[in-house]
Amino acid sequence: MSIAARFRVDYAGFALDVDLDLPGSGVTALFGRSGCGKTTLLRCMAGLERGTGKLVVNGETWQDTSIFVPTHRRPLGYVFQDARLFAHLDVARNLDYGMRRSAGAVPKVDTAAHNSSKRAGIVELLGLGPLLDRLPQRLSGGEQQRVAIARALLTAPRLLLMDEPLASLDHARKQEFLPWLERLRDELDIPLIYVSHAPDEVARLADHIVVMEAGRVVAQGPLAETLARVDLPIRLGEDAGAVFAATVAERDAEWHLARVEFPGGELWVRDNGTPVGREVRVRILARDVSIANSRHEDVSILNLLPATVLAHAAEDHPSQVLVQLRVGETLLLGRLTRRSAQRLDLAPGREVWVQIKAVALVG
Repeated sequence: MSIAARFRVDYAGFALDVDLDLPGSGVTALFGRSGCGKTTLLRCMAGLERGTGKLVVNGETWQDTSIFVPTHRRPLGYVFQDARLFAHLDVARNLDYGMRRSAGAVPKVDTAAHNSSKRAGIVELLGLGPLLDRLPQRLSGGEQQRVAIARALLTAPRLLLMDEPLASLDHARKQEFLPWLERLRDELDIPLIYVSHAPDEVARLADHIVVMEAGRVVAQGPLAETLARVDLPIRLGEDAGAVFAATVAERDAEWHLARVEFPGGELWVRDNGTPVGREVRVRILARDVSIANSRHEDVSILNLLPATVLAHAAEDHPSQVLVQLRVGETLLLGRLTRRSAQRLDLAPGREVWVQIKAVALVG
């Protein structure tokens, strides 16, 4: 399964020109600074922008030189930055609208999407049961977005598009909302294209990433490999780091720590209650990685791992360098001064020890 998306759109002072082959499942993040073309690309995929090009979603052609399926005939769900609920309808009737659109507008839909069990499953998935009789003005921003997602899912989409759905939420509401998006990712068999300029959201949710700049794609690939590159034109600054999967192997009740194992070693992290045996997503920021030429036991840092230097690149500030490291099969990034890199002789192939000061479990 795959999604082929090739679009060209010209505006005064801006052009979108992309040629993508994306996974036909999981979460693909469109990532980049504001104005780089992420939303324009999403709108092209939805048919809201009439750019020239091609879109094939898991074998079904929605656009090419001779075909243009209009938006209302494309089996997709679209979630905007603002929920766009019908203010005069309660949650239940907003959801009914999604089911009616599926029944009347989208061809070849699975009729199971219209029955009560389908609706009940989505209501349960997004925790909307207590909210069904409320009007939108009585919902928090996060609750409104959950309703918007449920309504989109009730159209029986074969592709789900989300345009920065957390942009209007403050930090606390984002932290409440992200677990719902993780649940969608884990439980639904629908490809999701997710627009964001927030590295923490991408690290937590995405399986695949497309990095955009000035209307073009500058990098794409699996999340772990792409975030660990040091040659990306778009710098992440303090948010640069690596993301990879690990498994909880042990929980230490005395010290409130957990030990996680990954292909290359193990790490001690704060125990957040995740059961032993559960797979987790680990994020290590480059600023929390230091490098030494030998192992040092007389330090406060718990996580010391052997590594190999693969590459390095200059950072935005001329005093800094970003170093790519391999720990077993896993890629990490470390940030240090150019002076330290020269003193340690961090040439590619060099065997070193990494000291990891902080590790976050992000999903």
